[in-house]
Amino acid sequence: MDLLWKGMNLFLTIVMVSFNQENTLKKHYLYPAELFASKEHYIIDTILGSCVAVCLYDPILKIGGMNHYMLPLWNANGLASPKYGNIAIEKLVKRMLEFGSSINTLQAKVFGGGEVVKTENTYFKIGERNIDVAKNMLAEYSISIVSISVGGQQGRKLRFDTKTGVVLMKYIQNQEMQ
Repeated sequence: MDLLWKGMNLFLTIVMVSFNQENTLKKHYLYPAELFASKEHYIIDTILGSCVAVCLYDPILKIGGMNHYMLPLWNANGLASPKYGNIAIEKLVKRMLEFGSSINTLQAKVFGGGEVVKTENTYFKIGERNIDVAKNMLAEYSISIVSISVGGQQGRKLRFDTKTGVVLMKYIQNQEMQ
């Protein structure tokens, strides 16, 4: 009986520590056309439709970052913002390197690019083009994609733990994206 009681106390202690740790973690919500990376432990949340998010993680330094871009390529008109995939990926890689990461150790996880808006004219294929930019640029940097969930007709809700590199993803319907 005494051993059972000690086991229950240990279990309750572990549950309480886990619960308290979840409540004290720093959180950041990533809006479209933004990127976020930190040396500190953060949970980054975002919601994607045709947009794409690239999560970069350094398993040696245990740091990570994420971008959320809306359009594939900046056309050199206006501000070079992370609204565009080629700018968002370049800036996220640069930020990770500034934190001390090596290009050789970075790992990528890519999400989004769904065709969630039904239109008669599917000529633009924004989601598909956003996916292509991520794949092509990561290949140019020689950063391996270790996980990918792209395309389809549903949105995605993401939660990225910058310390562990774990990404939790849930498919969502259009009404959940608002």
